[in-house]
Amino acid sequence: MTWEAWFVVSVIIVTLIMLARNIGPADIVLLGGLTVIMVIGSVSGSYMLPNYKEAVLGFGNPGMITVGVLFVVVEGLTQTGAMARLTGPLLGLPKTPLSAQARMIFPVAGMSAFLNNTPIVAMFMPVIDDWCKKVKLNPSKLFIPLSYASIFGGACTLIGTSTNLIVYGMMAEKPELPMLRMFDLAWVGVPCAILGLAYILIAGRWMLPDRVPAVSLDDDPRQYTVEMLVDPNGPMVGKTIAQAGLRHLSGLYLAEIDRGDRLMCAVSSSVVLEANDRLIFAGVVESVVELRKMRGLVPATDQVFKLDHEAANRQLVEAVVSNRCPLIGKTIRDAKFRTSYGAAVIAVGRAGERVAQKIGDIKLRPGDTLLLEGSQSFVDSQRNSKDFFLVSAVEGSNPVRHNKAWIAIVILIGMIIAVTAGWLNMLTSALLASALMIASRCCTASEARRSINWQVLITIGAALGLGMAMSKSGAAEYIANEIITVIGNEPIFVLAAVYFVTMLFTEIITNNAAAVLVFPIAYAAAGTLNVDFMPFAIVIMLAASASFATPIGYQTNLMVYGPGGYKFTDYMRFGIPLNLMFMTMSVILTPIVWPF
Repeated sequence: MTWEAWFVVSVIIVTLIMLARNIGPADIVLLGGLTVIMVIGSVSGSYMLPNYKEAVLGFGNPGMITVGVLFVVVEGLTQTGAMARLTGPLLGLPKTPLSAQARMIFPVAGMSAFLNNTPIVAMFMPVIDDWCKKVKLNPSKLFIPLSYASIFGGACTLIGTSTNLIVYGMMAEKPELPMLRMFDLAWVGVPCAILGLAYILIAGRWMLPDRVPAVSLDDDPRQYTVEMLVDPNGPMVGKTIAQAGLRHLSGLYLAEIDRGDRLMCAVSSSVVLEANDRLIFAGVVESVVELRKMRGLVPATDQVFKLDHEAANRQLVEAVVSNRCPLIGKTIRDAKFRTSYGAAVIAVGRAGERVAQKIGDIKLRPGDTLLLEGSQSFVDSQRNSKDFFLVSAVEGSNPVRHNKAWIAIVILIGMIIAVTAGWLNMLTSALLASALMIASRCCTASEARRSINWQVLITIGAALGLGMAMSKSGAAEYIANEIITVIGNEPIFVLAAVYFVTMLFTEIITNNAAAVLVFPIAYAAAGTLNVDFMPFAIVIMLAASASFATPIGYQTNLMVYGPGGYKFTDYMRFGIPLNLMFMTMSVILTPIVWPF
């Protein structure tokens, strides 16, 4: 190899070691490695290292931009509660991690066979996060299975992942090769998917990490009392407490139900909810936010509906009553709080104790913590006021626009149909869908901007830049040729080597780059051996998708890396056995379906 190739390999090895030892965030470490290569390339003037334009091409990659745009589409689905409405019946209320994994991975794998797996994971991530809070499960038990299940499904059809389409396109450029049909890949992909799903359910209990947060919601000293009404036109009427999902709220419990002239304390899970039931909860602010987003519950105070601000522009705000507040000693109703401040009190906290009164009847004391619904103008005007201490907005507390849920669902279905039918490519369809989400007010422009996860995008762009360096320096081609040359002339062993090299490159330089690099080498090897190329094409598709041992090899692995609280080694421990099983299954089955 040239010195450039050795240099690139050395940088990538150091980068992987830093990631494995959790020295820094993935985006910073990968961007740092790319920067080193760019600097040396500029100083040396070598044509075998990418110049600054080539090195940052990954940040303009259509796949990376598509991921960014899909965050906006998902935000529209989240802000309207559409995702919870679609997935709620599927996910249910599991009691164990195993049950939760089983409920999640099969629908995800099935959907990913017909949709690109990146939007599937992007759409499920906020739903799984909320689900974990509701049923008190650790997200680290579910986010890796979410990513892997989407990969399993993508390996079953020609359109399941962009890698399959890239290999298909390279085959189309060679007239002597037959064309793959939609479900040809399923002969090997489906058995591999079944194997992978079984592995998650069997091994996940022991091999998936259990990342316990440093601070639990239940440890939060800010305990609020909040009242909600059962909407007469909502879906909770006629359901039991358990069926409505009100018994499994992390950091929040249902203290009592006020039903006209009847007060029920120590409420049983089997109690059936009726229209206009007044539910009194006690709990922490994060759980109150989740409660406010549940379809079928509305604030018990009518003051919320009298606010002048549009619902989409409201948020929850925490404010501590100061000892100079003129409302001290008055009830919230008598003080006419909404008229005075343009915000409605929806919950009250007092030294971690439950305040056993209706919101309007509570007399304010110095030090009371109020949870208010208002606009940003309240925060701006009262932040330095003598009436309150520590005025701060609660992140992610905008009211859910349930009335626009079906609009968001129609936009999502339209995006899927446009891509599946071939009317629009994935990026164009996602851009159109995100524009419609904003235009229809399923999400606002500011919410759309905040929804984009820049850490994920920077990580993907930097990884693609390192892949470019591997390719241009000649390191990738040299390593692949050497491995295949050592194997010899036995087709089955060469096929296994092609799978192994593709898998190895996928873990290091992403799936699409791996497929592009190995394809010409495998095509030449099949010609030298005078055997059919189809088995080699199939294993390239499968191996390029089967990225389980590192978070940087596949976009969906990167997407769940941070939210799951994972370490680099978590992927290696759980993914390496899965890689080996996929490889064994693929290399055995492929020559049976497509003989040499």
